[in-house]
Amino acid sequence: MRYLPTGEWMQKADSYTINEIGLPSIVLMERAALAMVDIMEQEQLDLSKTLVFCGSGNNGGDGFAIARLLKNRGYDTKAVFVGREASMSEDCKRQRQIAENSGVLVVTTVDQEEYTTIVDAVFGVGLNREITGDYLDVIRKMNALKGAKAAVDIPSGVCSATGKVLGAAFEAELTVTFQCEKLGCILHPGHLYAGKTVTVDIGIDAGIFKNEDTLCYTFTKKDLPDLLPPRKPNSHKGTYGKVLMITGSKGMAGAAYLSAKAAYTSGAGLVQIYTSEDNRVVLQQLLPEAIISTYTDFDEEKLKKFLSWADVVGIGCGLGQNRVSEQILKTTLTEVKVPCVVDADGLNLLSCHLELLKEQDTPMILTPHMKEMSGLLGCSVTELAQERFEKVKAFTEKYGVVCVLKDARTIVVKRNHQIFVNTAGNSSMAKAGSGDVLAGVISGLLAQHMDTYEAAACGVYLHACGGDEAKAAKGSYSVLAEDLIAGIACCTKKTEECMDR
Repeated sequence: MRYLPTGEWMQKADSYTINEIGLPSIVLMERAALAMVDIMEQEQLDLSKTLVFCGSGNNGGDGFAIARLLKNRGYDTKAVFVGREASMSEDCKRQRQIAENSGVLVVTTVDQEEYTTIVDAVFGVGLNREITGDYLDVIRKMNALKGAKAAVDIPSGVCSATGKVLGAAFEAELTVTFQCEKLGCILHPGHLYAGKTVTVDIGIDAGIFKNEDTLCYTFTKKDLPDLLPPRKPNSHKGTYGKVLMITGSKGMAGAAYLSAKAAYTSGAGLVQIYTSEDNRVVLQQLLPEAIISTYTDFDEEKLKKFLSWADVVGIGCGLGQNRVSEQILKTTLTEVKVPCVVDADGLNLLSCHLELLKEQDTPMILTPHMKEMSGLLGCSVTELAQERFEKVKAFTEKYGVVCVLKDARTIVVKRNHQIFVNTAGNSSMAKAGSGDVLAGVISGLLAQHMDTYEAAACGVYLHACGGDEAKAAKGSYSVLAEDLIAGIACCTKKTEECMDR
């Protein structure tokens, strides 16, 4: 896993390293500058004529050090100071003086020359206000200049906590970020302004992040062997759990099929689909491995029997929002005694019966997209987008559930846990049925005795990795939801092969 701190948390880690560990800030600055220059060279940026924009804070200090190092390596380099003299940090002043002593020309206005590379070292991770006035003009001038664009730690104008553009932002092709990638460069639209992001270790101690539940983190492919539940040599289908998928109203057999097949593909031992009688024949043909049980009207006793059979229940994919669907959902959430995943129509029905969550002691995972979450919260999608972390965290604290908020950057939130932010996946996954597959994957992992939060985070990441495999096979346009399942199978196979080495 890797942390995705906000600027506030990164400043705390910086301060801890300097004041508690005893590593001087000027040393960290030198390491940052050296790493920036090295990465720009490795990325083969044309540095023959480089202009470095420097602000008043320590990000500006990094910029002056970068200009000096570039000058020392033989590049024609100029630094332009766009900050305020009275606001300069001590380290920034020191680095400016060293740069000037080393022959770097420091100016305060931008000339009409053409440059091969523009380096942004104006604002660091601490920026949290709208950019106005002269600074706004500076950012616009930087973007208008020709040449490659590289940002130091974070593009100026991007909020390190939300990814929001604060009036205007530097449009980087390359961002070299120090110690940890910042949350704002992961979230949209900040991610688009960061370009290619390279993270370098400069010695900042990130140990203070370990027990802070307000922090975000993500996974990499290297984490998958430790995330997936183990398979035992001496086992049978019961070892890997029984999943009851209550899915698919009349005409919605596809949702039932995708969620059930995904549960099997992620490792569940046995899957039973409880669905409308109209779907029986097609599901028996599509997925003969599944047990198919059906209803024509609401049958409480029959539903209770199936609920008592299951180790995990998934409900909602294609369920519909009619009277029978509502009765099925209410009975399920009242009677279920095993972990339960609620998706799609189940969430829309639940938004009218949130009292069911207050009465629920059973571990529960909700998997809403933005519109469904806005219904659960009673707010607009716009409001949710602006404060998604705060609103979802408050919701999970109130109801004690695990919430998987699906979006371009899906997050997984649980009370007293750090927030998982998914960074895998791609736009090919924006297709009908993708959410059904995710609900099935999470249900399948739960059946293998994973904790609800861990199953949700692992399921989201595995689903996204499956999307990456599917895109590699079919491209961005042609991927269907069923291709995600094939991608998941490919991903787990590769992971297993790595584990066997």
